[in-house]
Amino acid sequence: MKSRITYTDEPMGKVRVVTDFLPSPEQLAFREENVKVTISLSRTSLDFFKEQAGLHKTAYQKMIRSLLNAYAVQHMK
Repeated sequence: MKSRITYTDEPMGKVRVVTDFLPSPEQLAFREENVKVTISLSRTSLDFFKEQAGLHKTAYQKMIRSLLNAYAVQHMK
């Protein structure tokens, strides 16, 4: 697959316009409604999530939210 491509300035032939079928950026940027709550966590749990978030370069609150969402989805079945 390392062969070199040679481009030419030849006519492309019959061209037709294709209608836009892709979703808009607003549709792709789906965000679920979040509700702010206050929660007390043990220092051990908080330290764990902060450490893991740092290793994976994400926010610890996002990790906790994802864990709670996964738990809720599993138990709603």
